[in-house]
Amino acid sequence: MKLFVEQGQDVEEVEVIIRCRDLDREVSALLERLRSADHRLTGLKDGTMEIVEAKDVLYIETVDRSTFLYTADGIYETSLRLYELEKRLSGWDFLRVSKSSIINFDQVRSLRPDLGGRMRLTLSNGEVVIANRQYVGAIKAKLGL
Repeated sequence: MKLFVEQGQDVEEVEVIIRCRDLDREVSALLERLRSADHRLTGLKDGTMEIVEAKDVLYIETVDRSTFLYTADGIYETSLRLYELEKRLSGWDFLRVSKSSIINFDQVRSLRPDLGGRMRLTLSNGEVVIANRQYVGAIKAKLGL
């Protein structure tokens, strides 16, 4: 894939042109990310509603009917349900890894098999998230295994 950036004083708005032989999965995923590039979520932290960029979210988890966004900067509670977040972030590299959690696959640094067919995912901050065995297939498919 080649990338070109042209900068100029006469440019009034950003324009993206994609030239490809076929509209394959990689190009489709790129298009979806561009379309949803301004994904922001809101979360409550220390009594204040804050805007959280989707790219900064390490993982999302539901605990006792409450949903939390985990970032390197802290934990934010959101009013959205896990399935709503999964749908909203479908254009990004988020992946369901258990009944109660979704990870940002861009933040995964290593993977390791675990007992019972599960998988240990180590995130960029060193935190470990366990993927249940019914979701391991989707992770392997994402990696092309």
